[in-house]
Amino acid sequence: MQVSPIPRIVWILPLVVFVLSAPLWLHTFEPTTFVFINTLCAPVAAPIWTGLSMLGNAWGVLAVTSPLLVRSPRLLWAWLCAAPFAVLFARLGKGLIESPRPAAVVDNAQMRVVGELLHNVSMPSGHTLTAFAVATAIYFALPAPGRAKHLWLFVLAALTGLSRIAVGAHWPGDVAVGVSLGLLAGLLGTRLLERMDCVHSQPTAWSLRAVAVLLVATVYTLLTEAQDFDENQPLQYLLALVVVGSLYAFGRQNWVALRSPAMPPKG
Repeated sequence: MQVSPIPRIVWILPLVVFVLSAPLWLHTFEPTTFVFINTLCAPVAAPIWTGLSMLGNAWGVLAVTSPLLVRSPRLLWAWLCAAPFAVLFARLGKGLIESPRPAAVVDNAQMRVVGELLHNVSMPSGHTLTAFAVATAIYFALPAPGRAKHLWLFVLAALTGLSRIAVGAHWPGDVAVGVSLGLLAGLLGTRLLERMDCVHSQPTAWSLRAVAVLLVATVYTLLTEAQDFDENQPLQYLLALVVVGSLYAFGRQNWVALRSPAMPPKG
């Protein structure tokens, strides 16, 4: 699938973010910075932060982007191509770095914790990494003209990262590294997207139907399992409805395509 050229300087951005955030992931300013941000976010209702965290949850992202199955399969494939890189980076980071969570270091009376009290495997923030991988892949899969008006994708991703500090799950450094790796995963995803045949964007393509099956599993998961926080249950029901609507539209799209007579060969 064709992807508009990505400026070479953009590929340096993940490294720039990583280097500039070194004082954070080296914990030079911790735990002071964490406590400050966590306390600053405390007046905002917990469901706001837990809902934003869903944008970094794989099932949540599948649900939120499910309308793309019908409206723009190419953009759906963009972030799905980035997903393997995001998973690899997150697993490697958490597997190689035994970093304690804020709750294991900071006096819990000085911080706000929403949901389960976590103590280890902190680096990097997987939710932040996922959110930025999705935002980056979709953003750069869009046509270059007019692409800038979709910068709101990165705002949502940044809020997802902020939510991980607000709920007491991650250090600012974890989030910063998640941003860096997420950007890289998204950019690599666009390279993988370029190598995909356009046939995979057709509603009758077996690959797109496989994605539809994954969305069926998404509905089941959202209806039966709490994702990250109990506070997210109402949101999960709403997202499940979004997915069901998308699957219905996809089913109709397939039905119409199968009933349409095949075009006679040219020449």
